[in-house]
Amino acid sequence: MTRAIGETAPNCVFVLDTDRMPQTPVHSAVARQMLRAKTAAVFTCHPSTIILKTAVPALLAAHTHRLKIDPGSKTTGLALLDGATVVWAAELTHRGQRIRDALLSRRAMRRNRRQRNTRYRQPRFDNRTRPDGWLPPSLTSRVAHVMTWVERLARLCRITSLSQELVRFDMQRMQHAESAGVEYQHGELAGYEVREYLLEKWHRTCAYCHKTGVPLQVEHVIPKARGGSDRVSNLTLACGPCNQQKSTQTAAEFGFPAVQAQGKLPLKDAAAVNTTRWALYRALQTTGLPVETGTGGRTKYNRSRLGIAKSHWGDAACVGASTPDTLCVRGIQRLGIRAMGHGTRQMCRTDAHGFPKSHRARQKRYFGMQTGDIVQAVVPKGKYAGTWTSRVVVKASGWFDLVIYGKKASVHQKHCTRLWAADGYTYTLPAVAGTAMSSPR
Repeated sequence: MTRAIGETAPNCVFVLDTDRMPQTPVHSAVARQMLRAKTAAVFTCHPSTIILKTAVPALLAAHTHRLKIDPGSKTTGLALLDGATVVWAAELTHRGQRIRDALLSRRAMRRNRRQRNTRYRQPRFDNRTRPDGWLPPSLTSRVAHVMTWVERLARLCRITSLSQELVRFDMQRMQHAESAGVEYQHGELAGYEVREYLLEKWHRTCAYCHKTGVPLQVEHVIPKARGGSDRVSNLTLACGPCNQQKSTQTAAEFGFPAVQAQGKLPLKDAAAVNTTRWALYRALQTTGLPVETGTGGRTKYNRSRLGIAKSHWGDAACVGASTPDTLCVRGIQRLGIRAMGHGTRQMCRTDAHGFPKSHRARQKRYFGMQTGDIVQAVVPKGKYAGTWTSRVVVKASGWFDLVIYGKKASVHQKHCTRLWAADGYTYTLPAVAGTAMSSPR
């Protein structure tokens, strides 16, 4: 376990005293020395934390820290500052899009069942109300992920203040930088119907084969199955054969990047940040800590002034007016955190058409482990011989699925030892940026 601390420590290791009260984080080298001297033991691996066996006077005066947050639609940056030094950094990847896809899939299957001649309860839509401030699950999860890590870090380190980038994206300016005044009230279709607008925009020709005088169909540049919207800037005209041949490809994948460039970039990420920014701010206020807010422009100014490379955690370190004139980020290796969820409650598996094909077993644990645990697998021989650390998928047969060399591999349970219990997240080793959890030791 001593090696695990050294390999997974971004830069500093959190320290708890004998009463589990947070102390000043120490460098990973100091933590290894304390583990070898047996004056401390491993408390958690993610984030790397040790607990003291005896009181250490040099660590009793715990420093105060500021946690800075750069919220994002897909990835949120976290940076913990001790004065003018970044002592810990992480990038939290959300699962909002996967939640949305799962809800859409469930809705489609339920609608499909209602349309069949099978016994099923009638839809009940009149008995549902939404409270004030309601957010869809895909957005609520983003706020919940951030708050989970704020609370975790508060238990491991003495945090006295928070900083959040409270940015608002101007959707109109993102598409039309010259818009001003009353022009904000005019959309793209001012004076046009959708189809007439598209016929004029694309000169009454197929956007792909440039045929004229043939029936034209309204087509999505980025298909709805790929996250595209019905926004008019995502629509174009195509003849029937081109539309069928394009299928679920984007215009760029179909070989027409110019068509996709002529449309506008999707704004769903900016909309997600705009929608959740105040919900996250109110949630942070419930911690009782003072919350500093800053704009995206100030963050960019601070990052440029300090010469910090563009990254999610780098942006987080530069949030707000509290950013010092000098900021030490030397040696920081961010911890990658990806939200995976805690499994699914769906007991009946379905095929691509929504028909039942199998049922899940009610047993969740096999051989003392469950799906999502991080295990160390010592494979004695064969194609995957070596020692591996990976997230595991357990099976009743005893052959567990691990990710080795970026591919799924089956390893017998007798070769696996659990290192970390499933907590809804998976982690990326920060020793080498981009390295997956499955790596030989």
